[in-house]
Amino acid sequence: MIINKEEIKKKKKKLDDCKTFLKKEFIGIDKIIDDIMEYTQIWYLMPEILTRPVVINLWGMTGVGKTDLVRKLVRFLEFQNRFVEIELSNTDETSWSKSVADIFQSNGLSDEKPSIVLFDEIQRFNTIDPDGLPVPQTKFTDFWELLSDGRLSKREREDLEHYLFSYLLRKKENDRRKLGGETGLDENPYLNLWDAKELKKYLSMEDDVMSIIDMKEEDMIKLIRKKQKEKKIYEPVNYSKMLIIISGNLDEAFQMSKETSEADIDANIYHAFTKKITVVDIKNALSRKFRPEQVARFGNIHLIYFSLKTEDFEKLIQREINNLKHSTKTKFGVSLKITKNINHLIYRNGVFPVQGVRPVFSSVVDILDTNLSKFLFEAIIHEDLSIEIDYSDTQKVISGKIGTRVIEIPYLGKIDKIRQSNLEDAVANISVHECGHAVSYMLYTGFVPLQLKSKVASSYAAGFTFPHQIHDTKESILDRIKIYLAGGIAEEIIFGEKHASIGRSHDREQATALAIDYIRKYGFEDVFQTTYNLEDYAHRMQQHITDESIENLMQQLARKTREDLILHFDLLKTMSKILSEKGSLQPREIYDIATKHQLKVSIKEEGFLHISNYRSLLND
Repeated sequence: MIINKEEIKKKKKKLDDCKTFLKKEFIGIDKIIDDIMEYTQIWYLMPEILTRPVVINLWGMTGVGKTDLVRKLVRFLEFQNRFVEIELSNTDETSWSKSVADIFQSNGLSDEKPSIVLFDEIQRFNTIDPDGLPVPQTKFTDFWELLSDGRLSKREREDLEHYLFSYLLRKKENDRRKLGGETGLDENPYLNLWDAKELKKYLSMEDDVMSIIDMKEEDMIKLIRKKQKEKKIYEPVNYSKMLIIISGNLDEAFQMSKETSEADIDANIYHAFTKKITVVDIKNALSRKFRPEQVARFGNIHLIYFSLKTEDFEKLIQREINNLKHSTKTKFGVSLKITKNINHLIYRNGVFPVQGVRPVFSSVVDILDTNLSKFLFEAIIHEDLSIEIDYSDTQKVISGKIGTRVIEIPYLGKIDKIRQSNLEDAVANISVHECGHAVSYMLYTGFVPLQLKSKVASSYAAGFTFPHQIHDTKESILDRIKIYLAGGIAEEIIFGEKHASIGRSHDREQATALAIDYIRKYGFEDVFQTTYNLEDYAHRMQQHITDESIENLMQQLARKTREDLILHFDLLKTMSKILSEKGSLQPREIYDIATKHQLKVSIKEEGFLHISNYRSLLND
């Protein structure tokens, strides 16, 4: 094999340009782009040396740019005519295709030349149900064959012979009708478009479908008989020069992906959690959807998308604003000046971290594009060449300054409207509840929570205290139970027991679950060293034996939590008032309040793991 160095240099330049292009198109996924271009390199530069297809897996939550990245990669490398996008499914019975080979054939990918295939939304093709039982599969079973060695079997010899037999029967019937004097018969009526396509597929013909239809019957029969004698038409098609990209959303690995309606949790928190997802987590998630031998066939190239950071969303919003400025200037000759108040408005109402970029695009249209048309009309009519667009949080209006005129459009963001609809009394109640959690959290961990909110985008009043990751130990489980109980207890301390709300129900469920595991599962109670929560019938224990100890433990921890909160009553009440007014507190604000009340705490970044100093203890 002679290597053309100049051709390789030219292709390498194309890959480098593609990488630059993709990094301009996408925000927050530079590492993914670097990796996919690196793994694509050998396939693109020297496909001749490949003996197996290159398999790249892309995993992440929705809206992070998995599918779009592949499409733009294909377009830049000019592989559109050698690319096919497939969504495999166990349930879609409307698709005509029953195999991957059929789809490849219909898209002209039945040869051994370099090509690209994207298997998207692969999680829908699960072979194991949630109970771990196998899912019956009748479609696309050759997908696993493709991943195994890059070869797909062709039709059996009997299939081709059956086709020939059918062809001859139709010819014989046509001849009989001609002898009977029937008129209006076509010269070749027994070969329609579908038959021609099937014949092209069976015989691996390069001919155009229409030229096959126009073939004389004698030539057709000779061709079929000739192909029957050739071994190649029965050999598997070698797809070793194919770039296979598999993409999907794995909720089992990205557990936060279910929080689709959450607009208030800091995007950086989600980002920090997704950064900790590893290839091992991905393979564990795959093992809940696919059989072990199938998981192995996905290979080891797994690229994991992180959730976008706050900074990424801000860059995305600014990029969309810049695009709007450019198009307005180009099309209408009008310059736009857009203040940061608009950026903040779009972020507050358009960023749902788990949903990725799509809601942001929608909010840009809703907030800017729609209202811009009204300002543009005024500018064009009066031949003004600039518009300054601003938003007033106090007056709730989007204003457009055009020359000396100011046009105001009342506007309250959809998510802002939901946040503001919460009743003051409900917010006060939630603020005390969440500050109970927060004060307790600081007392038992030594650092402030990542986020504290009492006004969220919800149809009902709600809040949250977002913790760091905590490594479970005997002590930390007891601390976590107290933190869960602290919300309801704080309400009793501040408002009196008769005014305590039922918002504690979920907290008590979580605390009880931890207490049960503390005794029944982990054996942290000296008098109970047997596991009392085995589920198999033959091993089922009499769990009521431990119930009294669990109740005593909960009562003891509730008393301790109450004592600690009462000792820090001033901190609890002050923080609750501030949270009730502001609706949200960031770590630095919580730190300042705690420090003023002589509570020593520290600020830890997103993704910090609270774990005992085991190394130091080992070396003592």
